[in-house]
Amino acid sequence: MFAAAEELISAGCAVLQYRNKSGDAREMLQHARELKRRVGPSVKLIMNDRADLGLAAGFNGVHVGQDDLSPESVRGIIGPDRWLGVSTHNPGQLLEADLTSADYLAIGPVFATSSKEKPDPVVGLEGVRRARALTRKPLVAIGGITRANAASVIEAGADSVAVISDLIREPRKSAEEFFRILR
Repeated sequence: MFAAAEELISAGCAVLQYRNKSGDAREMLQHARELKRRVGPSVKLIMNDRADLGLAAGFNGVHVGQDDLSPESVRGIIGPDRWLGVSTHNPGQLLEADLTSADYLAIGPVFATSSKEKPDPVVGLEGVRRARALTRKPLVAIGGITRANAASVIEAGADSVAVISDLIREPRKSAEEFFRILR
C-alpha cells in the first residue's frame, strides 16, 4: 500500500483515499498514521467510512457511504475545515446529500465494478449527466472507471474520477496515463 501510494503521488495524484473494508480499527489507524507520515502535507488524504480514525490520523477528510454515519454526524466529528464526501447511487440520494454540508458528492457505480462485494446498480453515463444537473457541488464519478472510459465520464459532467482496479498493477504508469487522457 505504501509503495503504491508513493508511486501514485510521484505520478501527480493529489488526493488519496485510505479504504480498508476488512481491517480492525487498531490496524487501520496504524496504517493511516504511517501513510500520513510518509506522504506528508503535499497530498490530501481521505479516510473511507471512519470519521474517528480519519481525525485520529490527521487526515484531510472523510468519505462516507449510504450505510455509514450521516454526513451531518461526520461533520460534527471532523469539524468545518476537513473535507466531507458522500457516496450516492441515484438521484434521490444525490439530492439528499446535496442538502448536507458535504464538500463533494460521488455518483456511481458508473460502470460495473469488482471492488465491492454487493455493488449498487450501475448508473452509467446518463446517471452522471443526471447527477451533474442536480448539484453544483464537485462531482466524483466512481465505479469501474478505467483509462478507456475516464474521458467519457468527465465529458458526462464529473469533475473527477475515483479509481481502484485500473491503478493496482502499475500505479505510477497507470496514473500518468490517466492524467494524459484527462488533461
